[in-house]
Amino acid sequence: MPDPKTSAPKLKNEEIDTSLVRSLADILNDTDLTEIEVERGDLKIRVAREVTMAAPVQYAAAPAPVAHAPAPAAAPAPVSMPSDPATIVARQGEEVKSPMVGTAYLQASPEAPPFVQPGDKVKKGQTLLIVEAMKTMNPIQSPRDGVVKEVLVGDAQPVEFGEPLVLLEA
Repeated sequence: MPDPKTSAPKLKNEEIDTSLVRSLADILNDTDLTEIEVERGDLKIRVAREVTMAAPVQYAAAPAPVAHAPAPAAAPAPVSMPSDPATIVARQGEEVKSPMVGTAYLQASPEAPPFVQPGDKVKKGQTLLIVEAMKTMNPIQSPRDGVVKEVLVGDAQPVEFGEPLVLLEA
């Protein structure tokens, strides 16, 4: 079997399309891709970059102090759920639930006002909050017109699939 290194056609620098290589490098810089490969006849060009994990670690560590904040010493004991199902009172209104696992954000940026607050009137399709999953910001929209009765999650709080996020009333 011939050696692939020696059987590849010999190319002169003039034959390599540098504008194609630069275009591929620009695509890498503009997207989250780490590698692009193009073949034209016998010519094969592969452009790759090294991925560093500094940004995700920094981003994931930012909310941690909020989640680990100590409770005040004078705080009352948490109320336990009653064991008798007859004593559990259902929330009045429609729960808007998380369609995915992620992190809930109540405003577009730390300086921005919240999307909604209790008492706000909302229209169908209006953004109530954002759930970030896999570095993608997913707006959670109101399923109908109504009034925000309660926001059930905190800012930068991890949420599970199906977890109630907002309570709407007619």
